[in-house]
Amino acid sequence: MKDNYDLVVIGGGPGGYEAAIRAGQLGMSVACIEKRVYKGEPALGGTCLNVGCIPSKALLDSSHRYEATKHDLDEHGISTGDVSINIEQMIERKEGIVKQLTGGVAALLKGNGVDWLQGWGTLEDGKGADKKVKFTALEDESETTITAKNVILAAGSVPIEIPVAKTDGDRIVDSTGALDFTEVPKRLGVIGAGVIGLELGSVWRRLGSEVVVYEALPEFLAAADKDIAKESRKMFKKQGLDIRVDTKVTNAEVQGDEVVVTSENKGESSEERFDKLIVCVGRRAYSEKLLGDDSGITLTERGLIDVNEQCKTNLDGVYAIGDLVRGPMLAHKAMEEGMMAVERIHGEKAQVNYDTIINVIYTHPEIAWVGLTEQEATEAGYEVKTGSFNLAANGRALAQSEAQGSVKVVADAKTDRLLGMHAISAGAGDIVHQGMIAMEFVSSVEDLQLMTFAHPTISEAVHEAALSADGRAIHAIQRKKRK
Repeated sequence: MKDNYDLVVIGGGPGGYEAAIRAGQLGMSVACIEKRVYKGEPALGGTCLNVGCIPSKALLDSSHRYEATKHDLDEHGISTGDVSINIEQMIERKEGIVKQLTGGVAALLKGNGVDWLQGWGTLEDGKGADKKVKFTALEDESETTITAKNVILAAGSVPIEIPVAKTDGDRIVDSTGALDFTEVPKRLGVIGAGVIGLELGSVWRRLGSEVVVYEALPEFLAAADKDIAKESRKMFKKQGLDIRVDTKVTNAEVQGDEVVVTSENKGESSEERFDKLIVCVGRRAYSEKLLGDDSGITLTERGLIDVNEQCKTNLDGVYAIGDLVRGPMLAHKAMEEGMMAVERIHGEKAQVNYDTIINVIYTHPEIAWVGLTEQEATEAGYEVKTGSFNLAANGRALAQSEAQGSVKVVADAKTDRLLGMHAISAGAGDIVHQGMIAMEFVSSVEDLQLMTFAHPTISEAVHEAALSADGRAIHAIQRKKRK
């Protein structure tokens, strides 16, 4: 560790470590401060690699394979006999993937000349030319003041706790605890029907749990396009997820080996018992020890760090990214913001296009979208036209038993400009990237119509949805629109 750097990054999650790597590539002297300890060892990668995106996807894949093997192979003429799941081995596989990736990040930092300082980072004073950062070592809690010409704050977020359902790390857990169950709960309660709740609920439902999901909001997936949300809720119900919207949990307490949950819907109270309860009602910015009393940083009314469109704070040379600032709490958003901040520091004109940030829910089928929903486009004053195509008429989807879901495009009827793309399908997270690329190049619906999509592919649904916007879908019967 040196006592002065060109850049100090506080936080070693996706946004922080990518920023540090890019700065190293540009020839800066860089330190990345990260205090996380995972399974007894210091770990880079933040929530995403350790207890979020990556481990949850590992469990989603394992549980999907189990369910598909047990229930979906007969139609292919494949007989498997009795199928069982070894939960311990499934968790061990997940841990192996996490260890491989976090170790890989450590190697990348070292290979790019970045010092990984294991401990806490506190911006003590960001007002001068040389910013003062207090580093508290993880090993012995010794404190050292280091200076830096620039600082990027990238401390991430943690699960929100609610007083009516306090986690105990055993029966009542947050999203982190739900990744380490040692056995399949017979009955599982989930508070929150957002991305995390649906994904974790899906994992354990596939493995045999009876799952009830409580959602306090009156609408299911309010952020998604209404057509996609409606379609996905029907699918989840068919899969066995009991999703209860407009239902507020008023109390949860452990009684013996069970969790007793009290909820309220339209003035009526009810009580149910579960083996486990997952609380996943959202996340909050993690700011513990991040800012000293004299840091000089301005916060928003919500307690986030106030930044401009380039993630610059009110202080010259100090940036904040990811879950600490406005916008969706997504790893890929943090990554691009970190890259942008570093390149801005280096004198480049980098900019994140916040209109094309993709959202994905990794259930099966996946739910994904980019840009405006039909409702948002209408509220924004556009004269809207839409097109959609059902996967039931897609040859590749039928051939691989994935013929559920649809693709939808939203466009400006006056200019034909593509405003958004939405999908619920196998690989929807990859499908909507086509919409993202098109929007980045300000494409029209006609541009998509004129492109040649390979046959047979699920991506042909994008082509058909674009054709559908003008009543031209080939593999769907469309009524002529009245003039």
